[in-house]
Amino acid sequence: MKDYYSDLERRRKAAQLSGGQSRIDRQHDQGKLTARERITVLLDEESFTELGQLVRHHSTDFGLADRHPYGDGVVTGYGTIHGRLVYVYSQDFTVFGGSLGRAHASKIVQVQDLALNNGAPIIGLSDSGGARIQEGVVSLGGYADIFLRNTLTSGVVPQISAIMGPCAGGAVYSPAITDLVFMVQGTSYMFVTGPDVVHSVTQEEVTSETLGGATTHAERSGVAHAVYPNDVACLEAIRTVLTYLPQNCEDQPVMHHRNHTTAENQSNLDSIVPEDPNKSYDMQRVIDVLVDNGSFFSIHDGFARNLICGFAKMGGYSIGIVANQPAHLAGVLDIDASVKGARFVRFCDAFNIPLITLEDVPGFLPGKDQEWRGIIRHGAKLLYAYCEATVPKLTVITRKAYGGAYDVMSSKHIRGDLNYAWPNAEIAVMGAKGAVRILHRNELKNTTYPESLENKFTDQYKERFSNPYIAAEYGYVDDVIFPHETRERLINGLEMLRNKVVTNPRKKHGNLPL
Repeated sequence: MKDYYSDLERRRKAAQLSGGQSRIDRQHDQGKLTARERITVLLDEESFTELGQLVRHHSTDFGLADRHPYGDGVVTGYGTIHGRLVYVYSQDFTVFGGSLGRAHASKIVQVQDLALNNGAPIIGLSDSGGARIQEGVVSLGGYADIFLRNTLTSGVVPQISAIMGPCAGGAVYSPAITDLVFMVQGTSYMFVTGPDVVHSVTQEEVTSETLGGATTHAERSGVAHAVYPNDVACLEAIRTVLTYLPQNCEDQPVMHHRNHTTAENQSNLDSIVPEDPNKSYDMQRVIDVLVDNGSFFSIHDGFARNLICGFAKMGGYSIGIVANQPAHLAGVLDIDASVKGARFVRFCDAFNIPLITLEDVPGFLPGKDQEWRGIIRHGAKLLYAYCEATVPKLTVITRKAYGGAYDVMSSKHIRGDLNYAWPNAEIAVMGAKGAVRILHRNELKNTTYPESLENKFTDQYKERFSNPYIAAEYGYVDDVIFPHETRERLINGLEMLRNKVVTNPRKKHGNLPL
């Protein structure tokens, strides 16, 4: 019997050592944790149960015939985060560069199936050289098996990807389908074709970091939802973001202890919006006052900064916040902001997270570039997402709500549940001055004192068309409120809507304007 036990112990030790101490040291020298160390940081202490530790590949092709390491380059299993079940896979770069072969893929597929069948989040930690060349089409088939499950699982349980090393070629499409993609500064990158291929095709010289590094994807492509300075910070962020999310689409987000803010903080809202409608202010200041202290978790912070998206807690409720940012491009909606907002709204709706919309929008960004790149199609994505969403939707118009953008930003007309406006709000087809210059262009052209007459017409337009009381008279806003009343009104609304039930028409699926 002792021989059996010692043999098992030997095999387990071999699996724990991964690709050997020298490769582990090299991983550390690059500022990266190993696959197992990452799982230790991510999960609650001693909660991890490994699956497939003794799996090995059976390929006899070049370079693999005499190398059969246990685990085949990926650590898979389940554990808990804050006491809640999660499934995880962590690619091991010390074994064949984390490359994916048939056995490697089958281990990932197993935890994907378990996550789907048991209704718990799945977290993928990517650190891989891509498809295992020696296994040919079998490797490609393994990726396709994973992609299929990413797709079937989408909207059923949260899927989170952390890119903690290379992720190239077809491998990038698995994270792209998942709900959240986090990256690590300086050590992670993603691209479909690498610098060498780019150079051979276009003669363009580009580094891996410039082509597909964390900053590139956080600020330019929008592929990365957040970037962190090291592995530990990235893994801690995953632990944090899960506190806002339910286990699955049939569950509700966890209710947290209500964190009160002071009345003095709320009164600051009364003076935060400048009287001059052309002056900017920072919507992030509004958010920080409204939500429970320090609870805002920004998503896509560096991308499309004219729209703020993120999770927060308000009165203990987990919420998603979508807010125009007047401090950047005046809070206008453009292509990137529309896509960013649509993706976030649909994620919140899929997982029963109420949406709070803070609106100060002068419209959609005009210009040839936007029109040629399809602002109509992309702007429709945000409209579609809000129309489709059945979660509680509460909107506060803090200042401008102009044109079609007023409709899009969770207006009553697209099933907004509660809509409020601050007293200085302007709700109209366009700004008062712009409207006057169109409506009264002949009078202004033929008068000796055009500025004085323009001011008179502007005041009249505001009185007749653009002030919030007109919208309130039609029932398009439920009330005009003082800014300092906003937090309590929103919390009260969240409590009232907590049992909301509304369904969309029966269909196979909609046709989102992709």
